[in-house]
Amino acid sequence: MAAMTLNSVNFGAAKAVKFEYVGLKAHQNITSARPHSVKFVPRALTVNAGEAQGGGPVKKLGKSDEECEAAVVAGIVPEAPPIPPKPAAPAGTPLAAPLPLSRRPRRNRRSPVLRAAFQETSISPANLVYPLFIHEGEEDTPIGAMPGCYRLGWRHGLVEEVAKARDVGVNSIVLFPKVPDALKTSTGDEAYNDNGLVPRTIRLLKDKYPDLIIYTDVALDPYSSDGHDGIVREDGVILNDETVHQLCKQAVSQARAGADVVSPSDMMDGRVGAIRDALDAEGFEHVSIMSYTAKYASSFYGPFREALDSNPRFGDKKTYQMNPANYREALIETHEDKAEGADILLVKPGLPYLDIIRLLRDNSSLPIAAYQVSGEYSMIKAGGALKMIDEERVMMESLMCLRRAGADIILTYFALQAARCMCGEKR
Repeated sequence: MAAMTLNSVNFGAAKAVKFEYVGLKAHQNITSARPHSVKFVPRALTVNAGEAQGGGPVKKLGKSDEECEAAVVAGIVPEAPPIPPKPAAPAGTPLAAPLPLSRRPRRNRRSPVLRAAFQETSISPANLVYPLFIHEGEEDTPIGAMPGCYRLGWRHGLVEEVAKARDVGVNSIVLFPKVPDALKTSTGDEAYNDNGLVPRTIRLLKDKYPDLIIYTDVALDPYSSDGHDGIVREDGVILNDETVHQLCKQAVSQARAGADVVSPSDMMDGRVGAIRDALDAEGFEHVSIMSYTAKYASSFYGPFREALDSNPRFGDKKTYQMNPANYREALIETHEDKAEGADILLVKPGLPYLDIIRLLRDNSSLPIAAYQVSGEYSMIKAGGALKMIDEERVMMESLMCLRRAGADIILTYFALQAARCMCGEKR
């Protein structure tokens, strides 16, 4: 900041007192033989760039509080910057009497500092969970429908990606496996193989990063030859209770490998309570359950199914996933999951279902999760690539909207990119 020096001030005792005013103001020398005769000699404005940005040292006056106060009492007051002129309105602006408003909400939005001070919702890397696709291969395979996402080799690429995420504060991941077709069966038995892809991966990550929070997906579709989340009867009906039996074994296998949170995404009735009982019976009372409470039969899942090659072989998933037209039904699912012992309630998809996120938030004190799904991610990526939108700004706005609606955590493929943006890194 520029300094205005007041020097050669005589207080009648032939003692010079030097004042220095710090601010963006022209230097002025003030000389006087008597306290009440002050002569101002204007000088040219000089601004030190380093000081103007607050980076340079500010020199002290070298006077005691009493001496500074005495100067003011004597009428020798350093001049402050003048009141800035009122900015002129553009030519042609009509003359209008001020509106009789006692409240003007824009007052709290008029500067970046005020907007930050009154911001109601915040987001940090700690709010993000990073979904990662894994496969048995050594190489990382790009996913065509999801630019920037890969099927990661579980031994190398995955470990490197987790390290990148941790570097910017994302310490929670959720794993989704691409299972070899030869291991898929109609009953999905590979889902609870203790030496399967997911348990092996959990053990590897926990060995390298013990404090990493690992969420797992509990469902049969990656392991099913039919591509459905449950066992399919010969007439096409998805068997509920038999599927839950398999899911319990899958959840226990994942907990045994070291999973912190198991996440049933299948939407079978009663599975949360059954999984809780199975975990507790095996000594895994500490393992949490994040239930996909309101998972809708959405068209936004397409890129994900390409990533895992898990499209249903026939039909759709509308007999177990929720109807996108339904709102109140989410309350039924919420009540059941809470009663059965869920620790976290999840809504999927995210942005098209902000009202459902708010519904769960208003009706439960449990943590709420939102899944910004593959279709949401891919649309933002495509819009950015076509220069139709500012990808980074839309990405951050979308995540903030999910938080504003009530989500405590967000599962998003943008986790690494968004965290880097929050940390000030360039893409």
